[in-house]
Amino acid sequence: MAENVSDTPSMSDTRVGNDPRIPTVVADRVDIVYRVNGTGAGRGSATAALNRMLRRKQTEKASGVRTVHAVKNVSFVAYKGEAIGLIGTNGSGKSTLLKAVAGLLPVENGAIYTDGQPSLLGVNAALMGDLTGEKNVYLGGLAMGMSREEIKERYQDIVDFSGINEKGDFITLPMRTYSSGMGARLRFSIAAAKDHDVLLIDEALATGDASFRMRSEERIRELRERAGTVFLVSHNNKSIRDTCERVLWLERGVLRMDGPTEDVLAEYEAFTGDKSDKAKPKAAQPS
Repeated sequence: MAENVSDTPSMSDTRVGNDPRIPTVVADRVDIVYRVNGTGAGRGSATAALNRMLRRKQTEKASGVRTVHAVKNVSFVAYKGEAIGLIGTNGSGKSTLLKAVAGLLPVENGAIYTDGQPSLLGVNAALMGDLTGEKNVYLGGLAMGMSREEIKERYQDIVDFSGINEKGDFITLPMRTYSSGMGARLRFSIAAAKDHDVLLIDEALATGDASFRMRSEERIRELRERAGTVFLVSHNNKSIRDTCERVLWLERGVLRMDGPTEDVLAEYEAFTGDKSDKAKPKAAQPS
């Protein structure tokens, strides 16, 4: 039976053998399937459409519904304190898997178990374009479960972290006036103001200048140190190297490799022929 399960009571007490780590996300043989309506699939009355849905398994071909198997039999376990990169070529299922972990997509087969509440941050996540940046900070904070007092206390840090006021008082302007990079930086800054059980980031570090990327990477390290788990989807291998010690490589929906960052990226870069971002030594981290 397919299921998405959050806050599984026993997970926080789970140990595998003598492994002292605490699992936060368990994906168990997960399949995710999209169904796309083809020609004629949307015609007729609502009653007829409902009947087609109830008979979906038998009538998909006749009604013009095409299935896309986006994620295929994927299994992994994530632990507290890990930062895990998700890589793969376009259409490999990375963002789809992230949405399923967040509980935004159902799984066709298998199950996803999470300990705590996953929070998905994507550069395309919509705030309210007609509201000012200031009001969106409060809206986003409330949506993450923060109180108004907490948001007020952290408001200036959020604005300063985003850097959107460096060239003017943009925080008082409607979000629709922001560039895509400004919007992405503000979204990340709002999400980063709260400690998360599981934080899911979709390409957020690909925007902004080098200074903002460094601040973002440092913030991810802080989240990990506070016992959270971070997933990062990115096409930027340097961001993966600088942020993650483990990588999941998805290709055409299949988990091809799961292991240490350098091992997986070496295989991935050989697969894609990308020689532009070979391993560079990381800056020393404070002890």
